[in-house]
Amino acid sequence: MSATSNPNSIVRPPSALRRALWLCTADGLVATPLVTMSLPVNVFLAALLTKGLHLPKETIGFIAALPFACNFLQIFVSPLLGRWFRPKGITTTFALLHASSWAILAVLLSFLPTDDPAAAGRWLAIWFFFSSFAASLCGVAWNAWVQDWVPARLRGKYFSRRNRLLSFSTVAFLASTGWALEAGQYALWTFQAVIGVNTVLRFLSIRWIWQTPRTPTEAHAVPTGGFQTQLQIVRDEPSFLRFVLFGSVWAFAANLFGTFYYVFMFEIMQLSSLTVSFYTILGAAGGALSLPAWGLLLDRYGNKPVMALSLLAWQLPNFIWCLVTPEKHQLLPYLWFWGGMMGAGFVLGQFTLLLKLVPPRAKNLAIGVNLAVTSLVAAIAPVLGGAILTWALARWADNSLHVYHACFAALPLLSLAAAALLLRVHEPKASRFTSVVGAMRSVRTISGIFGLTFFVNYVFYRPRKRG
Repeated sequence: MSATSNPNSIVRPPSALRRALWLCTADGLVATPLVTMSLPVNVFLAALLTKGLHLPKETIGFIAALPFACNFLQIFVSPLLGRWFRPKGITTTFALLHASSWAILAVLLSFLPTDDPAAAGRWLAIWFFFSSFAASLCGVAWNAWVQDWVPARLRGKYFSRRNRLLSFSTVAFLASTGWALEAGQYALWTFQAVIGVNTVLRFLSIRWIWQTPRTPTEAHAVPTGGFQTQLQIVRDEPSFLRFVLFGSVWAFAANLFGTFYYVFMFEIMQLSSLTVSFYTILGAAGGALSLPAWGLLLDRYGNKPVMALSLLAWQLPNFIWCLVTPEKHQLLPYLWFWGGMMGAGFVLGQFTLLLKLVPPRAKNLAIGVNLAVTSLVAAIAPVLGGAILTWALARWADNSLHVYHACFAALPLLSLAAAALLLRVHEPKASRFTSVVGAMRSVRTISGIFGLTFFVNYVFYRPRKRG
């Protein structure tokens, strides 16, 4: 479902193209809040699960795993939908289903058994699975759709400006949501109000999606050979297989206890949602400001060394979390900002390295293998982390702070293993294809955990060089 340039493609009149680009930007501005709320654990969802419904840790871990499970399952559905329907129709349909699911949640919250957190968690998990599956299918189709009609010559400039504007939308959402939840003292009606406002905005964005052009301007690339041939091509790429192994270790490390950083801040440190939103904004700001510099470093020195450096610089300071207490958390704002800066380089390098390693004769299958394996590992990790945390808190109930500290040491330690695997990947000198659709869904899904919320709206591709 990737797009390639076609000299015989249909050229849209400038006025129509300008209107389509404007509608795409307007769509993103009003869709961003609900898209951000759909991440496995963001400020809003973490506050709902901990302060609103007081769900058990294993239930929170299971709910956090569902978007990754849906990233895995969509691989079996997206190709079939792509054969039968146009990307725009798929995008609109599943965007409607996703927005409707949140409207249903706003009503469902009034009937959840708040006096029985386990039962409330089961109902919420069922809802979140269907909502996440619709979001996953919509996300992949949307990427395919915009690459169909946005000319390749404009993508770099256009999406750079668009994502910059969407960052302001993210900041406005985080600040307003944190203030609203704090002012409403986490009553269920405040969660319903936030859902209601952002769902209405999402329906407005869907209307603008429908008003954008339908005719594709570029042809779709066709894979070479049958399934068995492509599978053998993937097997014969040891560097790509090592990259998948590295990605799996990193996905496990990031998701094992990554979900519970927000839970720790809400339950143990008793921070307000406004304060947690402020930290998340700092992470997003650090990443957005540093992204151009990381692009230059990656182009000059290669992905592997820059990624290893940024990963270690990002994760080693996270040992500070093992020292944080309700009385001593003055370093957290700096830690979030620094993590956003360093994490942006790692995530961007992860994508550009994938561009170099995926075999062009079997790129769709290779991307599917990478997404399936990393998503499956990412889905298992928070379930296991929630079970470990529940067991440890029951065993050492009087030392819950130290239990969290011990768990938080796992992420930087496992990141060292991921960095060691990364250094064993052979990096070619040049990229071998120019466009990937849906390849980074796991990165988007995990971005909210570490404050890199601007990556939710980042359209990953590598612009073609001229001359």
